Amino acid sequence: MNLIPEIEWTIVLLHLRDLLFAFVLALPIGWDREQHERTAGLRTFPLVAVAACAYMLVGLQVLTSTDAEARVMEGIITGIGFIGGGAILKNVVKGEGFVSGTATAASLWLTGAIGVSVATGRLEIALILSALTFFTLRIMTPAKVFMGPREDK
Repeated sequence: MNLIPEIEWTIVLLHLRDLLFAFVLALPIGWDREQHERTAGLRTFPLVAVAACAYMLVGLQVLTSTDAEARVMEGIITGIGFIGGGAILKNVVKGEGFVSGTATAASLWLTGAIGVSVATGRLEIALILSALTFFTLRIMTPAKVFMGPREDK
């Protein structure tokens, strides 16, 4: 009986590469949220991307059917939606009278998609998601302020 499993170092390095890619691609999003002093920031976003990537990597390694892999992805999507809901609820409970945190919640959800994209070997999707999210948060936020307050607030 072998108590210590043999480690395939090439697989370890490939997974380490993927986890680092997910981490790095989430950093600009987390940095932006940190700059705007949002509920989630520089620590949360990379952790979400790495966790989503890790769960998907494990699912791809141990499961044998695409249906099972799809269920892993579904669980990741649902779980990250739950985290995002917390970003919204934290602000509503404060009694500020309006809903905020939706951009942070959507960014968290999208960061999970970055992690899943990296894990499934779709780095081009992860790069595009990271760039579009950063662009949306950096460019559209000042544009929203420039447009002024909405009447329905």
